[in-house]
Amino acid sequence: MRQETAVDGFRLAYDRTGDRTRPTVVLLHGWPGDRTDYREVVPLVAPAADVIVPDLRGFGASDKLDAEPARQYDAAAQARSVAALLEQVAPGPAVVAGYDIGSRIAQALAKDRPDLVRSLVIAPPLPGIGDRILAPEAQREFWYQAFHNLELSSQLVDGRPEAVRAYLRYFWSHWSGPGYEPDAEHLDHLVSVYAAPGAFTASIAWYRAGAGAVAASLAERAPAARDRIAVPTTVLWPEHDPLFPVEWSDRIGQFFATARLSRLDGVGHFSPLEAPERFAAAVVAAVRADTG
Repeated sequence: MRQETAVDGFRLAYDRTGDRTRPTVVLLHGWPGDRTDYREVVPLVAPAADVIVPDLRGFGASDKLDAEPARQYDAAAQARSVAALLEQVAPGPAVVAGYDIGSRIAQALAKDRPDLVRSLVIAPPLPGIGDRILAPEAQREFWYQAFHNLELSSQLVDGRPEAVRAYLRYFWSHWSGPGYEPDAEHLDHLVSVYAAPGAFTASIAWYRAGAGAVAASLAERAPAARDRIAVPTTVLWPEHDPLFPVEWSDRIGQFFATARLSRLDGVGHFSPLEAPERFAAAVVAAVRADTG
C-alpha cells in the first residue's frame, strides 16, 4: 500500500498486517535495508497488534526525490512522513520500534509528536555516545559516513548492481554477529531495490543530511529532565554490534525519562533479523504493558 497524502512531496510504501482492532505497532528499518528487515518479526507481532511497516523516504518502494538532504532526509523530515502515515491509518498512538536509522527516526517522532507514540522499542544508535565516537577504534568502523558525503560514493556505486552487491554484502557481513550471514535471497532483494539508478544515492541522503551517528553524537547535549523523551522506552542493545559497543549504553538515563535496557547476547547490529523472536517479544511486551 501507499500513503494517501504526500508529505513534502514524499509518499511512503508500507505493509499492513494483523488485527486492525488491536493497538498499532510501527516498525522502522535501517540502512542498508528496507521494510523486509522485519519479515520474521511481523508474524510474531501480528497476533497482538495492527502492524505497519513502511519503507522510509528514499528507500525501497517509497518516493526518492532529488531534494535538499538537510531539509528533506534528516530525522525530523523522516519522522514527518511516519507521523502522517500514522494519522492516516491508526486510530491512536502506536508502539514505535526501530534499529539503525529507524531508531533515530523513532526517537525524533517521540520528541516531535509524543501524541502519536505510546512507547518505544529501539536498538542502537542511542544518544549518550558523545565524543567517544571519535576514538580511533570507532572511526575504523564509521569511515563509510564520511564516504557517503562524497559525490564519489554515488559515482562508484549508484546504478551499478555488482558494486551495490559487493558494498551491501560487506556491511551485512561485517556488522552482523558471529555465525550470521544474510541469505542469498535477501541480498538479491536488496540489490534489486538499491541498484536502480538513483536508489543508492537516495538512501545515503540520510548521511548527507548530517543525520549519521558521527554528526548526531558530536552535536548531542543531555537535555534538562523535563525535556527527556517521556514515553516508556525499551532499549535492546546487541552484544556484538561493532558500531555501538555495549559500554556506550551508560548514559541512556540522561536522555530518556523511563528506559529499560535489555542486552541481546550473541547478536550483531541487525537485531530484527538476527534475533527476531527477542525483538518481537519486546514489542509485544510493550503492546501488552500499554493495554494492561
